[in-house]
Amino acid sequence: MNLQRRRPHPVSGRLASGRYPAMIPHQTRPPQMSSSTRIGKLATASVVILAAGALAILLYIGHAAFVPVVFSVLLALILSTPVEALNRHGLPRSLAAIFILCVILSALGLTLYMVSGPARTWIAAIPQTIRILEQKLGPLTHAVEHRLSSSAAAPTSSVAAQDVEMFISESLLLNLPSLAAALVTITILTLFLLAGGAPMAARLAGTLISAGKSTQALHVINAVRAEVGRYYVTIAMINVGLGVATAGMTMFLQLPNPLLWGTLAAVLNFVPYAGATVTLLILTIVSVVTFDNTAHIVAVVVSFLVLATIEGQLVEPLLVGRRLKLSPTVVFLALWFGGWFWGISGIVLVIPILVTLKVVAEHLPNGKILVDLLSPAQLGSIDLLSRRPRKIKSARARPP
Repeated sequence: MNLQRRRPHPVSGRLASGRYPAMIPHQTRPPQMSSSTRIGKLATASVVILAAGALAILLYIGHAAFVPVVFSVLLALILSTPVEALNRHGLPRSLAAIFILCVILSALGLTLYMVSGPARTWIAAIPQTIRILEQKLGPLTHAVEHRLSSSAAAPTSSVAAQDVEMFISESLLLNLPSLAAALVTITILTLFLLAGGAPMAARLAGTLISAGKSTQALHVINAVRAEVGRYYVTIAMINVGLGVATAGMTMFLQLPNPLLWGTLAAVLNFVPYAGATVTLLILTIVSVVTFDNTAHIVAVVVSFLVLATIEGQLVEPLLVGRRLKLSPTVVFLALWFGGWFWGISGIVLVIPILVTLKVVAEHLPNGKILVDLLSPAQLGSIDLLSRRPRKIKSARARPP
């Protein structure tokens, strides 16, 4: 059997003989960006920055009009869960919204009525409280103690107390019309948003967004309504429990006005990290002013620390989870800029806005960067990033 010998390819034979140099794979360079493209991107970035600055200036100047609207939208997001639950049981959505708002306004009014007297008493006693603190912390402030030991100290403190009461009364009278108008606006707009519900959200999505993206926008809106509402209803129940526990603890330790401190702890705990810190500071000051025994003061402080630790490290992760947790750095920066931007209203609104932004980013295809920015640092992700170069290095060392 004659087998024909295969002749080598002329190019491969010349490569083997060294007549042609070895062929090196061509490395393509990244395409260079043209000057017109760079100018277009710079112009787009400049327009975005100018638009953001103009929007910030508009929100800052028109905060009296925008704050009630933002409050209403957030309240509608939070209260949509119980309204939808009542609607599923056969109650019309408008009647369910009216019922929920009446219950909440009645509870808020009753709570304010019960704590307004003790709160007004403590606010009027601020000068006397400062004087007692200076007396008890005398070894640290010798100059102040020497000045307060004079005979004119007592009438000065009484005049200061009268000045504080007059200042509070004048401030309330001056701000009462705008505050009443804002409350009426928030109540009416929240009622309309809750009564509209999902059908109104679908109409808005179909009107403002193109047909191709309206379904995705409606999915994001429904997810935000469900998750933000469930989150804040659960957080409200946890904070009420913390307030009841704080009131019972202060009553047991014979601190005056336990209902006031329980309400304060429940309300301030809506602000992560900073709320519990402010409550601890206030309880410490009240304990120092009220008690002369150091052990009694330490008992109040340690008891609230234990309650806050149990709430933050056990109860909240168990009932809420860690998916909607916020970074402490982002929270403090947001509180700082929110207070500078919109005052007390900004401090109240900034945390719900951050939670809403995080839920929206989780349901967007390109929202992972914003989710990672708002989330607290996790040791697992840091460990994974630290191990990644080792895996790449071992893969390169593997023979072909």
